[in-house]
Amino acid sequence: MYIEDTYCEAFEGLFARICITARDERLLKRAAYGATALPLTVFNESEGGVEKWLSANDTPDGRPGAIVQVWVKNDPARLEYELGKRIRQGILVVPTTAVFNALDSSLRIDTMDRVGHCGDGYETVERRFGREMIAVPIMMGEFVIERYLGYAKGVMGGNLWLYCSTESAALEAGERAVEAIRDVDGAITPFDICAAGSKPQTRYPEIGPTTNHLYCPALRALKGSKVPEGVNSIPEIVINGLSLDVVKSAMRAAIENVSDVSGLSGISAGNYGGKLGRYRIHLHELLPFK
Repeated sequence: MYIEDTYCEAFEGLFARICITARDERLLKRAAYGATALPLTVFNESEGGVEKWLSANDTPDGRPGAIVQVWVKNDPARLEYELGKRIRQGILVVPTTAVFNALDSSLRIDTMDRVGHCGDGYETVERRFGREMIAVPIMMGEFVIERYLGYAKGVMGGNLWLYCSTESAALEAGERAVEAIRDVDGAITPFDICAAGSKPQTRYPEIGPTTNHLYCPALRALKGSKVPEGVNSIPEIVINGLSLDVVKSAMRAAIENVSDVSGLSGISAGNYGGKLGRYRIHLHELLPFK
């Protein structure tokens, strides 16, 4: 396996980090996955991911939990709107759920306007679990959410491309990369395994980014194709993290965990000439490659 001498571009974004809890793991997973589905930052909306799962011993209310992140580009008002939307439609509607702040930050979002008032004026502010909570009456009891949720700046868009000979090898390498990143505190993979890397240039700007045709194996015969010989599938792993160091650690962990996958011939990364993001993460700086 070779590591291409290249870099990925990453850029600043804003994120909220919350703890979701529920009565059992089935309901918890439904809420966590529902609240973080559909990465939509390319449409100036939001994206998210599950950072880690928590035991009942590690949550404010003693129930199973998950730490999830929700991200937008640098716009606090957009983050407040998008976070409220994902909590209301992805978490509040799932029976028995609750939401707590999971980020120590001086920047805070008041959840009353976007979530608390779902109680239509019947919501209450109470002290529970040593925190200021909003209790929203719903048809299956109540939904409780911490009044203030912290947010901060982080780094979005770190990525790896895995050059694989077969679809099966690509899926194995992708799963192993995502698995390794889950063990890095503060990192998420908003797409998990992404099958469709894109590019800024497009013939159809009205729909946003389109397929990165130079790296599509099905278009290998086109002039200018950059698909290496023998490569038939290229999964992309996108990484967001609380800091640049977190993103680098996640990339390093992923590379180490896929290095012995049969059918993986090389690793690269996506960049666009330094025009997309302020951070350049060079692959050869992550590990002492020979």
